[in-house]
Amino acid sequence: MIKKILITFSLLYLAAIWLAYLLQYLPVYIPIYVPGYISVLSAITFLMYAWDKRSSHKKVNRTPERTLQLLALFGGWPGALLAQQLLRHKSQKRRFIVMLWLYILINAGCSIIAIYFPDLLLG
Repeated sequence: MIKKILITFSLLYLAAIWLAYLLQYLPVYIPIYVPGYISVLSAITFLMYAWDKRSSHKKVNRTPERTLQLLALFGGWPGALLAQQLLRHKSQKRRFIVMLWLYILINAGCSIIAIYFPDLLLG
């Protein structure tokens, strides 16, 4: 049940940013490439998780956890959350899960500030 909720959460977030862009709901100061950036970075993050999972069985060329975490922090968290649930990779490491959720909260907070409190960004 929780797995489906987290997958839905990730996909709804991606759908919401594209819908907001297509309906021109995003404020004018948010560049038009933001939905594309988040979508592409999420796809790259998902692929990096998949590569790391595949490499873990061979014990060679692992992707550093720091790289996976930075991808999530810079906007690829939907892909990270999807990969964690669908691939069952990095889903047992408590510290890794806590850090991912911290990055999700940071990204959500930045999104809320950018959309609803633009004066904080623009001065």
